[in-house]
Amino acid sequence: MNYSGTGNEKATPASELNRTHVGQTVSFEPDEFTVVFGRIAAVARKEGGVTIALDGVDGSGGLQSSYSLPSSQQVYIQPDMLTNTESTLKDLFGKVQENLRGTGHKGDDKTDKL
Repeated sequence: MNYSGTGNEKATPASELNRTHVGQTVSFEPDEFTVVFGRIAAVARKEGGVTIALDGVDGSGGLQSSYSLPSSQQVYIQPDMLTNTESTLKDLFGKVQENLRGTGHKGDDKTDKL
């Protein structure tokens, strides 16, 4: 397999995972025969690699609950919908403010004057 995530996932080297990624949905290829999809429960950095523990896997049909990955291994992270929505709303609000202040329009004033 040569798993490369889906269009909306962000490719991140395993070495960049930290506590902010706990709780996020992730996918990765721990070996050439397996693709894993799950929610990160914990991230542990070790010399030469990173261990990812998955949430809710214990006792689930023989699935591993943790995976050791080399630091350079690509891990694909689902976008955080709340953060994406928040930044989109901030951008839109900023544009509305610009338009209300009049800084969004350059050039001649085309309004009718009495």
